This record gives sequence, C-alpha cells and structure tokens, in this order.
Amino acid sequence: MSRLVLVRHGETVWHAENRYAGRTDIALTEEGIAQAVRLAAWARNAGLAAVWSSPLSRARLTAALAAKAVGLPIQIEERLIELDFGSGEGKTDAEMHHEFPEQRAAFLLDPVGHYLPGGEDPCHAAERGAMALRAIAAATPHAGRALVVAHNTLLRLVLCSLLGIPLARYRSIFPSFANCTVTEIAITETKVGLLSFNVPLTELQEKV
Repeated sequence: MSRLVLVRHGETVWHAENRYAGRTDIALTEEGIAQAVRLAAWARNAGLAAVWSSPLSRARLTAALAAKAVGLPIQIEERLIELDFGSGEGKTDAEMHHEFPEQRAAFLLDPVGHYLPGGEDPCHAAERGAMALRAIAAATPHAGRALVVAHNTLLRLVLCSLLGIPLARYRSIFPSFANCTVTEIAITETKVGLLSFNVPLTELQEKV
C-alpha cells in the first residue's frame, strides 16, 4: 500500500473572478505563493518519499517549495495536466452563460455527458489521471507517502474514478479542492481508500 497526498496548487490570478483555468499557464498570486510556503513547512515533517507535479507552472511552483524543503526532486507527470475547458477557458460563469447559454445549462445538469464546447472529454481526463496516480503509487516505496500537486477538476474526476463514484457527480460530491489543502488516499493494485479530504494545513500543523 502507498499513500498519495493530493494537493491543488496555490491560488492563481484568475481565482478571485472564478475564471476557468485549464491548460492556460496562470501565475500564482502572493497568497498562492504564501500557501505554497505553508505547504512546504508541512512537508518537512510529512515523511514524503517523492514529490510529483502537473507540468503547468502553477503546480510546479507550488510543488517546488515542498520538494526543496524535503530535499527531493520534482517529478513531472504529464497526465496530471488540468482539463482543456475549450470555449470556457478563461471565462466566468456569467460570461459562459452569455456566450453559449444552452451548452452551459446542459453542462450544469451533466458536466460529463455535456462537457464544455471544444473541451476535453472528462472521461478521458479521469482515465489518464487515474493511470497517473496508479503509476505514481507503483513507483512509491511500500508504505511510502508521495505528494502529488495537480488541479481542481482533474483531481475531483480522478477521485470519483478511483472510488467508484459516477463521474457525472464530481461537482456535487467534491464541490472543490481548496488551494493547498491536504487530501490523502491509500492505494493498492486493487483498492483505493479516501483517508482525508480538504484538510487545512493549519489543522495538520496543530496535530504535530
């Protein structure tokens, strides 16, 4: 069994307006950098055996501080990249409702069967993300713990896939991965267990 700590990158400059950030390389805010610093402080005593990241800079920069804190290299896993949101990329809910109201309404009812126009099929994203986490688990020493820094929508889809939850429910079952909180799973070749979800770093540090 391996344990994977799943973390969404720090806050970005699109966060305040809740703009959909998929493949666009968005910079971290000052708060996002501060969140990454707090993650690094937690990582020092977390017993990590590896640090993995999505290829996007907001994830890599978040992971870099944790990797430096524990003296490990960042390993990039291309399959951890966020979804391509197609016509929704960089837009707010209101802008999407104005530009393609019917497609947006269908997405809200079923975000998998009616994903955003021009975007990536969430089923494909869930499959590649789950394969990535299984590969990371296989590369992690037995009973070891690895940090995985990735993205909000991808991580929610992957959790549903690994836990046997219908993908169409990812937005309701897991409304959001908060920036730089800790979600942990235990994973073997045949089983996956959810150990924690969206635990603030402050709570974890209080238990140390």
